[in-house]
Amino acid sequence: MSESDPVPGGRPGEVERATALSGELTGQGVHGVVLAYVDTAGIARVKTVPTAKLAAAAAWGVGMSPVFDTFLADDSIVGTDVLGSPDGDLRLYPDLDRLTVLAAQPGWAWAPVDRITQEGAPHPACGRTVLRRIVAGAAERHGITFRAAVEVEWVVGRGDADGDAFVPAVSGPAYGAARQVELSDCAADLLAALAAQGVDVEQFHPEYAAGQFEVSVGALGPVAAADHSVLVRQTIRAVSARHGLRVSFAPAVLGQGVGNGGHLHLSAWRDGTNLHAGGTARYGMTAEAESFVAGVLGHLPALTALTAPSPASRLRLRPSQWAGVFTAWGRETREAALRIVTGTAGIRDRAANLEVKPVDLAANPYLALASVIAAGLDGLASSAPLPEEITGDPARLDPAAAAARGVRRLPVTLTESVAAFRTDGVLREALGPVLADAVIAVRLGEAGSVEGLDDDGVAAAYRWKY
Repeated sequence: MSESDPVPGGRPGEVERATALSGELTGQGVHGVVLAYVDTAGIARVKTVPTAKLAAAAAWGVGMSPVFDTFLADDSIVGTDVLGSPDGDLRLYPDLDRLTVLAAQPGWAWAPVDRITQEGAPHPACGRTVLRRIVAGAAERHGITFRAAVEVEWVVGRGDADGDAFVPAVSGPAYGAARQVELSDCAADLLAALAAQGVDVEQFHPEYAAGQFEVSVGALGPVAAADHSVLVRQTIRAVSARHGLRVSFAPAVLGQGVGNGGHLHLSAWRDGTNLHAGGTARYGMTAEAESFVAGVLGHLPALTALTAPSPASRLRLRPSQWAGVFTAWGRETREAALRIVTGTAGIRDRAANLEVKPVDLAANPYLALASVIAAGLDGLASSAPLPEEITGDPARLDPAAAAARGVRRLPVTLTESVAAFRTDGVLREALGPVLADAVIAVRLGEAGSVEGLDDDGVAAAYRWKY
C-alpha cells in the first residue's frame, strides 16, 4: 500500500491483515487507532477508530469532508472552484505498513492515511498521494530513488503560563548543557518513546532560540520520511504534555528572534549509489546531482509557498539568522538556502546530501518534499547548470555583485511567494490543478487573516497552531 494507490474494499489481504493486527493491538492494551493526515495549511488532522473497527477502516475507509483542504490554521474556510463547500465526502484509508503503537500515549496506535474518493479514485488534493506519484515517476523516468529526512525544531513552554503567552520552560544558552539538564527527564522519555516506535534518532540537542530543541532522524524514502515528521511531532507533544509542558512547532513564537525550522535533507540515488558523492563535479557531486540542486535553486522563490507557507514563516525568514533567505548555495554554508552536506571522509558515499533551509514545520511535509523533488527533477531533466557557490553571509554581498551572481532575496511576504508559485508551471503541474489552486487559496487566506497585525500579533496568531 505504501508504494501504490489503495483500492477500497478490494485490497488483497488488507482486511485479513487488519483483523490480525486488531487482535494483536488489543492484546497490547491498545484501544484506539489515530488516523492522521496533514491539510494544505500544514495542520495535522485526525480521526480515530476503536481498535475493533480497524478492519472496517482498512476495507472501506473512514469518512472525512474534503472541505479541510481549504481550512486555514485558525479553522476558517476559504474556497476554490472545486473545494471549500460542505458537499461531498472522502474516505481515509490507514496505511497498515506504517501502523505504530504510540509509546507516549498508552492505549493508542497511529497510522497515516491515504485519502480516496467514494468512487475509489485517489483524491487529487491528497499530498501523500502526490508525493508517492512524483517519487514513482522519478524511478520510472530517471531510475532514481530518494532518501529524505525532516529536521524537527520546537520550543518548550511552561504549561502553567498565563493564557497563550510563551514562557520558556528551560533557561541556559544555545546548545548549553544547562538547558539539556533542565529537560533531562522529559528528553529521556522522548528518546525512549521514539525508539519504541521504531524512529531512528540521529541527534537531540538544545537549539539557538529560547526554550528551543531539535531532533534529527535517519533518512528514509520520502513518503516514510514525511510520515515520520508527523509521528515525531505527535510524540514530542504527547511526552511534553505528560511532563506538564507545552510545545510549539510554529515558525516563530515571538515577533523577533530565531524561529523553528524544519529543514529538508534529500539525496538522489541510482542502483544503490548516492549521486551526491563519488562524482567528478564540485564536492564529489555527479553532474546529475549538480543539475538537481540547480533545479531546486531555480524554483526556490515559488517553493517558499509550499515550504514556508505561513505568515509566521516570514518572521523566521530573515537575513543573518541561518534561515537561508537568498537564492544561493554553498558547501556547509548555513546562511545559504541550499547547503551541500558532504559528510565526513569515510562515509560520504552514504552521508552526502542536499539540505534545503527555507523550510519550517507549518509546511505540509508531503507537499514540501513533493515540490522540492519536482523542482530538482526539472533541473536534472534539462541538465541545468549550477552557478557559482557563495561563502559567508550573502546578506553582506555588494548589491551589484549579488545581482551578477544571481543571489537575490527570497519573497519577503506570503503574497509574493504566491505570485511566484502562480507563474511556476513546473510546480503547479507537479501538484495538479486541484491542489495547486487549494495552495493559492489557503496561502492568500492566511495572508488576509493577519492583515494589519504587527510582528508580535502575527507570532501570537500562530503560536500554538503548530
